[in-house]
Amino acid sequence: MVEIDVLCVGHAAFDITFTVDHHPGADEKCSASSAIFCGGGPAANAAVTVARLGGASALAGYLGKDPYGDQHHRELLEEGVVTDYVVRGSQLTPLSIILAKPGGERTVVNYRTQASFLSKDAVDFSRCRSKVILFDGHEPLASLPLARSAVKRRTATVLDAGSVHRGTVELVPHTDYLVASAAFARDFSSEDDPARALEKLSQLAPFVVITRGKDGLLWKSDSGVTGSMRAFAVDAVDTTGAGDTFHGAFALGVARGMEFTDNLRYASAAAALCCTRLGARVGIPTRPEVEALALAH
Repeated sequence: MVEIDVLCVGHAAFDITFTVDHHPGADEKCSASSAIFCGGGPAANAAVTVARLGGASALAGYLGKDPYGDQHHRELLEEGVVTDYVVRGSQLTPLSIILAKPGGERTVVNYRTQASFLSKDAVDFSRCRSKVILFDGHEPLASLPLARSAVKRRTATVLDAGSVHRGTVELVPHTDYLVASAAFARDFSSEDDPARALEKLSQLAPFVVITRGKDGLLWKSDSGVTGSMRAFAVDAVDTTGAGDTFHGAFALGVARGMEFTDNLRYASAAAALCCTRLGARVGIPTRPEVEALALAH
């Protein structure tokens, strides 16, 4: 039996990040001042975050049997992430091209073949025992049965709800901690006002968090108490991966039994630090770094 803190289920990709001084226009050619090539994807980055913060993590997702998948798999092993539930296949490893612009803004283009999505029985989770399961919704067929079984086994579940799509919508009813982006909250609730969106989402999950980037976050606990939290002020270089880092840190905090608002602060510090370096995977901080920032403010 494999016993871990957080099982991360969802998207694994290979990221190619270019730094540009402006967004290129139509028919424009531009040069990048730097480039980073490394593994990425919400669930995979969250698994690495858990490991760098001193937790035990595993990833369930897909990687191709190609050079991109080989490098990403090596990176996961080097970070100490359990890869027993990573499926390798003939389909191309999902790819992301990222343009990182001044001020931390970025543009992301993803490519994934439909055939690379995992089937509902692609992974055998019977020998995996985790304190928390973190879903990003990008493996809907494999995720939904696991989420349903988690409820029966009383395993805590966290949903990284970045956008409204089949995977996130189906997982909401099976989620203990719904951590939603501002875009998901708006689109799912049909409310432009984040406070009203928070109220609607809180009817569907015990704990709800709406992350708003540099504007901080809103939250509501299972006791009905609501609140807000400012983002940590940092010099942003690249915001890619900040959300992934937040979710990984937050899921580990749940596994460690952290008090809810302390956990939000800890995860916010981790996400802020990720923004200070180029590249999502490169930017994921270590436990001493996060604790130093969280305690300093």
